[in-house]
Amino acid sequence: MIRRTLFVLFGVAACCATALAAEEIVTLKTRDDVTQSYLLTKGSDDNPRYVAILFSGGAGNINLRPRNDGALVRSENFLIRTRELFVNAGVVTAAVDGPSDMNGMGDGFRMSDKHITDIGFVVKDLRRRFPQAKIVLVGTSRGTVSAAYNALALGGDIDGVILTSSVFNAGKAGGGVAGVDFSKIKAPLLFVHHREDGCNLCPYSGAARLADRYPLISVSGGSPPQSGPCDALSAHGYLGKEAETVAAIGLWITGKPHPAEVK
Repeated sequence: MIRRTLFVLFGVAACCATALAAEEIVTLKTRDDVTQSYLLTKGSDDNPRYVAILFSGGAGNINLRPRNDGALVRSENFLIRTRELFVNAGVVTAAVDGPSDMNGMGDGFRMSDKHITDIGFVVKDLRRRFPQAKIVLVGTSRGTVSAAYNALALGGDIDGVILTSSVFNAGKAGGGVAGVDFSKIKAPLLFVHHREDGCNLCPYSGAARLADRYPLISVSGGSPPQSGPCDALSAHGYLGKEAETVAAIGLWITGKPHPAEVK
């Protein structure tokens, strides 16, 4: 299959977005000689009610680079390429990059105290910027490990958790969320999964088994895959169903009735 790499520039609408958003790279000192950066994407509202911290899959790097006219992002990831759709739904996004001391974030780091410390600083910075906003952690694929373990550690400091395309099965890269006791997550929890997700580590059946305890948004259809089944440009990354999927997630975040099925 031919693979695409998305280069998304500051001030240019991302996949399927309908409105321009302002973007800013924020870099925080979190540990000794370590910095944690995130890409803040927001609309014209200076007092938003909702903020989503986005954790991409794979190694977790979104390769943020400053430019004279803003920021350059190199990522195909579902959450990164649709961040302006979240803004259109009334949700500011903070897309987390890998910390300065890591070339990539494996499961071991995503579950570690170091990662929790870094994300704790991100949460504090967002609380300072938007004191009235509810903060939600959103992870996709391997990013669900970050979202779940930070949710367990941060407790009442966050207001919601969304796990999309969750890594339910352990593999060579780590255990995913197989060892997470979801009942210990204090914040409201939502699962989102594509029924045709072909990644062997992320079966839809894993989400379906939890549907009697937690809300689940099930996605069907979309475009033919342009990547492998565990990569972003496939059903695993909601290819061709980005707008509908983010709209449903946005309804859940903002406390409005949301569909159980996206077709």
